[in-house]
Amino acid sequence: MECPICGSDDIEILNSKQKSSKKKIIEEYLLKCEDCGHVFKDIFSAKKPQPYRLIISEQDKSHKTTIELSPSDQLETGDVLLSDLGQVEVTSIEVADTRVDKAQIEDINTIWAVSVEIPARIGFSVDLHGEVDSYKLDLERDFKISPGDVVKIDKHIVRVHVIKTQDRKLTSGFAKAGVIKRVYSKPVKFNNYDYDLTRYIFKKTK
Repeated sequence: MECPICGSDDIEILNSKQKSSKKKIIEEYLLKCEDCGHVFKDIFSAKKPQPYRLIISEQDKSHKTTIELSPSDQLETGDVLLSDLGQVEVTSIEVADTRVDKAQIEDINTIWAVSVEIPARIGFSVDLHGEVDSYKLDLERDFKISPGDVVKIDKHIVRVHVIKTQDRKLTSGFAKAGVIKRVYSKPVKFNNYDYDLTRYIFKKTK
């Protein structure tokens, strides 16, 4: 909001009221510019919230529900929404059978999201020169793993080589567990390690 006289955005709200129609919410404001003292009215309108299809991934399960959002707003991957199943992070948006990273909400067919209120479940593979030991781990979503980390897991001490996230493979930097799909590693002949993941094992899959 800006003053139409001096352009200042230092505005005081003197009064406000809301009107509602079948499709829109209209808000009327009586405003005062703190710089020049000009008093003026402004009106904002937005389409009423509508239900949109929401699919929430919760580790190995998926839940189908709906969430009410304003069609006038935009949504993009990474946004956090409050659903009837708790807070979720948007991972993908479907518009006209195409997955996109950003869209006007009124154009959206389906929102794909992941719960942020439970641990992230990631895969962890140990390459044993032809054979693979594979694990599922439950980690806090902010837990960071980097290529080059030396890790103890089960009976192995390994070095992380590659991290596969939801959209790329990393050989440097780091990734948080919340976006990791699988970690690839190889045994090393060390006795020391950066951290122990053994207690986070949900199950051994191979």
